[in-house]
Amino acid sequence: MRRPPSMNENLFAALRDNFPDPDCCLIETGGGDIFTYGDMLLRSAQYANALIGLGVKPGDRVAVQVGKSIESLMLYLGAIRSGAAYLPLNTAYTPSELGFFLGDAEPALVVCRPATEGETGAVSGAAVLETLGDGGVGGTLGALADMASEEIEDAACGAGDLAAILYTSGTTGRAKGAMLSHGNLTSNARALFETWAFTREDRLLHALPIYHTHGLFTATNTVLAAGASMIFLPKFDAEEVAGLLPRASVMMGVPTFYSRLLQCDRLTKDTLAHIRLFISGSAPLSPDVHSEFEKRTGHTILERYGMTETGMNTSNPYDGARRAGTVGFPLPGVEIHIADPETGIELEQGEIGSIEVRGPNVFSGYWRMPEKTREEFREDGFFITGDLGRIDDQGYVNIVGRDKDLIISGGFNVYPAEIEAAIDAIAGVAESAVIGAPHPDFGEGVVAVVACKPDGTLAEEDVVSPLGSVLARYKQPKHVFFVDALPRNAMGKIQKKELRDLYASVFQPPEN
Repeated sequence: MRRPPSMNENLFAALRDNFPDPDCCLIETGGGDIFTYGDMLLRSAQYANALIGLGVKPGDRVAVQVGKSIESLMLYLGAIRSGAAYLPLNTAYTPSELGFFLGDAEPALVVCRPATEGETGAVSGAAVLETLGDGGVGGTLGALADMASEEIEDAACGAGDLAAILYTSGTTGRAKGAMLSHGNLTSNARALFETWAFTREDRLLHALPIYHTHGLFTATNTVLAAGASMIFLPKFDAEEVAGLLPRASVMMGVPTFYSRLLQCDRLTKDTLAHIRLFISGSAPLSPDVHSEFEKRTGHTILERYGMTETGMNTSNPYDGARRAGTVGFPLPGVEIHIADPETGIELEQGEIGSIEVRGPNVFSGYWRMPEKTREEFREDGFFITGDLGRIDDQGYVNIVGRDKDLIISGGFNVYPAEIEAAIDAIAGVAESAVIGAPHPDFGEGVVAVVACKPDGTLAEEDVVSPLGSVLARYKQPKHVFFVDALPRNAMGKIQKKELRDLYASVFQPPEN
């Protein structure tokens, strides 16, 4: 029986309106273990009370850099229930990177893996430091939660109250904390639940990380909004996923997931008979993968478009033509227009311009960066996404490029300025330019083009090796090329388009 809608706009309280009976399955592990909605209600309450006991107050940041597990997911829900702002951090971040995020966000609590307690403590400042191991084993926070009460009244929150901060970098190289409210997350979960026709009978195969918007909000919150369930895997393994798909009804993934699944022999129309929907996002899906997947499985992958600052903005239709190379139509309540990048004036249909979005899903701004926030919003409230696109004569949104140098590799955002700064600090480097080149597996691969100082010589290893301690692995260049000088225009600006054209085939297999 459904409860009457909650007056509390706390994300958890809002999603709870559609939870099924407590004994219904929420999570099934790859090995078949079951974690019910009742288990979730109790365990998330314990984490909420543990946080409160550690001095976390509504609005305080809780920074978390731990492995994917049911326990870490319960910590997220516990933070939301307590009214804290959840700050997930990629487990690949180095101590140097982590130090920036913690110094900027000034969390009240930092949660890390037991194995990284020493190095995290060195950069955690005045925050309380706790550990959480996989499955809660070996973590002091898990032990504290075990002792905490299983009863809690979800913190009273307004739609505009801060629920999470997700960091996203920019072309300036400085990471920005996107502030997402309870209303942002709730509206997006409900819009996706409706658009993708989720029901309580659905079982989502969840193999995404939960430190960014795709796996944490798009996947998890949509499941909770529907009162559905999920097969929860710690990471993506193509053979394991292919074997588990017959137990699922929906899968969400990045393009790399689908290109790797196509290499699995067990991926057939018969084994996917129970699947009703495949969804792809976080990076453009290759038309070849889109076509080959449909030919092989009989399923047309549904592409959608979103970003850290907005959650999901558009989606190809559930019922209707899912057109390769497009990201469909605006979600319910979301407005999209194509504008002149300089003036913000809306362009005619079919013209290419800046993709701009307005709606309840759009974040309130960047943490402690009011000037940057003002730069990214038009006076009428439209957010400037930084993507270029057009709306065709049938209303489908087409993304044609980016007006920033963002690289998307394996579903992860990679920002050249950050990598260039690290390369330029290496002895013997005069300057560098980092670009993305088409990659058959990752979508784009990171490529560095380096000019050495006069009379200096460097090998690829001399550039790549020092980056290992300062950059996450997915940010590190897969190839380094050396040139006498980087190409520039008359204004002295490095011509990255010229470099992208020059190295466009570096990851492509040689022709026979």
